[in-house]
Amino acid sequence: MRLRVDDVARYYGRRKALAQISFTCEPGEIVGLLGPNGAGKSTLLNILATLLTPSKGTIQYGDQTAIDGAAIRACIGMLGHDLFLYPELTARENLTFFAHLYGLHDVARLVETALSRAGLAERGDDLVSGFSRGMRQRVALERALLHDPRLILLDEPFTGLDQASTVALVERLRDRQRAGCVIVLATHDLDVADGVLSRAVYLKNGRMVGMDSETGDLANRYRRAIQQ
Repeated sequence: MRLRVDDVARYYGRRKALAQISFTCEPGEIVGLLGPNGAGKSTLLNILATLLTPSKGTIQYGDQTAIDGAAIRACIGMLGHDLFLYPELTARENLTFFAHLYGLHDVARLVETALSRAGLAERGDDLVSGFSRGMRQRVALERALLHDPRLILLDEPFTGLDQASTVALVERLRDRQRAGCVIVLATHDLDVADGVLSRAVYLKNGRMVGMDSETGDLANRYRRAIQQ
């Protein structure tokens, strides 16, 4: 799937949350949305996920658009600020529930694999309400990847993760990258993102203020872009 964002804008009354956003993501790319709070990163992710409709512009998913509805959503996996987990259910019950929502087969095997990838194989029958933020984050990521989406959208995916979990998440993303997925993530963790991103898109006050595919020294590149 090739993702193309063409002149996208989102208005809330007279306020422009986004304006004139255009970029393209190729299969196998990890693209970072970088910017200060209020830059429009989460709004853009929600538009890409078809949870919000742009006020202007178009999103092209391969040869389809958001008007294709369910067919597009079946190809998208999203991890947002709201983890969409049920605290009164166990990790295994959460993953099983979502696997059935996705209409997947061989659910028990898929769930066990997801728990193992999350490093929670021995905690599968524990209630999510007793998990730390980092543990819930790992379950939610595997929930978002259960159906093998081709477009993966992540909003602050490194929040609450310790160093070992962060390393595991980066490797998980690289695995999906090697599989040809498009990954778009918003993050403030520039030290982690440095060396992971194929391309960085810089946002400020709802507008693109730069884009590059350089490697290394991401913090300085970010500062230069945002100070423009």
